[in-house]
Amino acid sequence: MRKQKIFAVTNQKGGVGKTTTAVNLSASLAALGQRVLMIDLDPQGNATTGCGVHKREALPTVYQLLIGRSTFAEVRLHTEFGFDILPANRELAGAEVELIQMERREYRLRDALAPALADYDFILMDCPPALNLLTVNGLAAADSVIIPMQCEYYALEGLSDLVATLKKVRSHLNSRLQIEGLLRTMYDPRSTLTQQVSAELDSHFGDKVYRTIIPRNVRLAEAPSYAKPVTFFDRNSRGAQAYMALAQEVLDRRAATGESQQ
Repeated sequence: MRKQKIFAVTNQKGGVGKTTTAVNLSASLAALGQRVLMIDLDPQGNATTGCGVHKREALPTVYQLLIGRSTFAEVRLHTEFGFDILPANRELAGAEVELIQMERREYRLRDALAPALADYDFILMDCPPALNLLTVNGLAAADSVIIPMQCEYYALEGLSDLVATLKKVRSHLNSRLQIEGLLRTMYDPRSTLTQQVSAELDSHFGDKVYRTIIPRNVRLAEAPSYAKPVTFFDRNSRGAQAYMALAQEVLDRRAATGESQQ
């Protein structure tokens, strides 16, 4: 039996490449033969759009799943890019209020996913840039977190806050939650500050920092407007090659720790 890995792609700072990473890592893992599910937990629904799903037409969504109106099978969609998605749209913003009154409100997503876990090797969740009940549901369901971040000063401040948050979640909601890896995104090697922050990450987090670096890349930025992962938009671009390398690194790490076998 193969054991699935559940990753929350998260950072409390916006604009660091969370959605880009969730979409393109999902597509790249699928291209390497993995069974992948991506969950859009952000009411903006950008990950949904980036996978070629029209969010206005995506019904039911993860919102109905969280509040118990729909089952996993009813919400799941198959994308043309080789992986499945639980889509989201603006309706999801209403879940924040409704979940407060519900039993096991922090575990609604984990409970809803339980029947489908055996269908996947990897489950990736695109979390919103805030510590709300949607993000908490993602962290409570995850095995570990992937933290995309830019190598700039404010990113280090935000990272320390995020690490503190993860410790609280681990203490109160999900004892198995770990940091899977820190991913340097929108990387510009010409910047001295970028190099300095990158070196600090390596110094403090060691092998938790992915060796793969995601560069600033025009094709990577353009791909969402065509509703495609970059590997399908321009497979030869530096952005596509970087995410394929990241997917391989994720698989290599899993194999090195013996997690590919249950």
